[in-house]
Amino acid sequence: MKIGISGMGAVGMTVAKALDRGALPGMKLAGFCARSQTRGAELNEALATPVPIYDMDAIADHCDIVLECLPPQMFADIARPVIDAGKTLVVLSASQLLGREDLISRAKATGARIVVPSGAMLAIDALKAVAVGELKSVTIKTSKPVAGLLNAPYLTKIDVDLTAIKEPYRLMAGSVTEIAKEFPANVNVAAALSLAGLGPDQTQMEVWADPALQHNLHSVSVVSDSSDFTATIQNRPSDENPATGRITAQSVIACLQQMTATVVVGT
Repeated sequence: MKIGISGMGAVGMTVAKALDRGALPGMKLAGFCARSQTRGAELNEALATPVPIYDMDAIADHCDIVLECLPPQMFADIARPVIDAGKTLVVLSASQLLGREDLISRAKATGARIVVPSGAMLAIDALKAVAVGELKSVTIKTSKPVAGLLNAPYLTKIDVDLTAIKEPYRLMAGSVTEIAKEFPANVNVAAALSLAGLGPDQTQMEVWADPALQHNLHSVSVVSDSSDFTATIQNRPSDENPATGRITAQSVIACLQQMTATVVVGT
């Protein structure tokens, strides 16, 4: 299987190196997108086997699977051509799928697949299982270090100085749909969770700033007719980018491994 990567940041480069060293049997890195040929050449220097550099509207022509690791505002630039080509799109910007029924309808028409790895979230398998029955409520609480929220556009709408808080402060509560409008770069975890369960309008979310935290903390609580559960995860940052959890790239690698595995464990 030929794998392409759009966005060679902390996650994209980690996955590229795993493919380059043969850590994913049955798959090979077929190319990636870079903002310039010069940047692409620099990235290729980190690989044992250099690969072609493609524009985002062309990479799907050379790959079976394309991994999206882009800033949210660039999501459509890669999603549309991959879906139009009928290929598999592995999405990290899960928040950008919210309200995009046009992309899902187009994927059905072209035979494309849209795959969302668990990423930095846990309990996705359990949530998908209980959703087969009656799922009554799903709530996710995301707590972040103050530094991770200082650039959020929402702060211009409220009268609070996060650098002065001494205890956890709730910035916003509402549906994932509502939160995504104000924190587009901070809700990929919640978006993935909502897509696996009740949907973004019915999944509830709280966003907290916590001066005591060093890393992001996510807690999910689920009530259903078969099981009630609460799960919490605190993610360590990647070496390449403190804003990206190490587990995110590992989740993508695990997702790709499952596509060719003889034995598959998990829902």
